[in-house]
This record gives sequence, C-alpha cells and structure tokens, in this order.
Amino acid sequence: MTSLVKGFREFILRGNVVDLAVGIVIGAAFGAVVTAFVDGILNPLIGAIFGQPNLDNIWTITINDSSILPGVFLTAVLNFLLIALAVYSMIVVPMNKLAERTKKPEEPAAAPVTPDDVILLKEIRDLLAAQGKGSAS
Repeated sequence: MTSLVKGFREFILRGNVVDLAVGIVIGAAFGAVVTAFVDGILNPLIGAIFGQPNLDNIWTITINDSSILPGVFLTAVLNFLLIALAVYSMIVVPMNKLAERTKKPEEPAAAPVTPDDVILLKEIRDLLAAQGKGSAS
C-alpha cells in the first residue's frame, strides 16, 4: 500500500502533470474570454450584416414535417473560423513578435577545422607534385 501511495505521489509531483493541470485551467479561462469576444463583438457584427446574430434559421428545408437546418452547420463553421481568427490575432501573432524580439542572433558557423592527417596528406601530395615537375625537365 505504501508503494502505491509513494508511486502516486511521484506521479502527481512530476512537472508534466502539474503543467497539464495549469494548462487546462488557463485554457478554460481563456475559452471564456474568447467566447465573450465572439458572442459580444463578432456575432453582433454578423447580426448587423445578416439581420440576425447567427445563421441557424437560414435555408431551412422541411421534408415530411422534418426540418433540415444547414444554417446550424454554417453557424458552427463560422464560429470556429471567428474563434480561430481571434486566437490567431490575439495570441499567435503577438507571441511570434515577442519570440522574434527575444531571439538571440545566430553566431556565424565556425570554419571547419581540417584534421591534421588531411593537412599532412596534402603536403605530401604537393611535395610529390613538385618532385614530378622537377624530374620531368
């Protein structure tokens, strides 16, 4: 029983579990902010354009007392795109700019170092070439 408690304690105190918990809490809080942005700003803009805050009742098709509502799907797609746009413009772009500002300039690559044996072989080659020219005359 004590090994189970000890193992559970080690599991909980691992950094990735705590990071995951913090990420979930922050994600839920940020989800509320994004939802408020979409519901309070973007959807009223859509309402001003289309005359209603969503597209749920647009193109309603009725067949045998059954209603097909493609507008519900369009509203979901539009909300997804608006949320993605909001997240991109409010988080991704500023974070990328911050990362560019804090990025350390890359140092130029050092010239490759020629190993000693290669240098020696080149010297031998040059000497042999010089001897070959001297004996040919």
